[in-house]
Amino acid sequence: MNKSELIEAVSGSSGLDKRQAEGAIDAFVRTVMGAVKAGNKVSLVGFGSFNPTARAARTGRNPQTGAPVKIAASKGVRFAPGTAFKTSLNAKGGAKKAAPAKKAAPAKKASSTTKKAAKAAKSTKKR
Repeated sequence: MNKSELIEAVSGSSGLDKRQAEGAIDAFVRTVMGAVKAGNKVSLVGFGSFNPTARAARTGRNPQTGAPVKIAASKGVRFAPGTAFKTSLNAKGGAKKAAPAKKAAPAKKASSTTKKAAKAAKSTKKR
């Protein structure tokens, strides 16, 4: 689902027109981003929580040359789904994504030694 599909779904389920739904979603995203950027945890009961993370500066290596490379400190965010969210995902009989089709196992080819042994057995039977 992308943003326009989300706006359509929120508009349909809340009775808001599309502009109002888009404004509400944009305000929600800006608010969560601002709070996490400030270093605060955002918890939505039943949905999940957004936790800010931080990585210290470190020295890495260029995989092609092996030369040391300085990697700057960075901030990120981790989302942890709430219990109600996880329960709904794992509920029996819920909407399930179709499992990928299993590929047929390729037929095993006889090895060259097996082929040679079969030829030898045929030639000895003819005599």
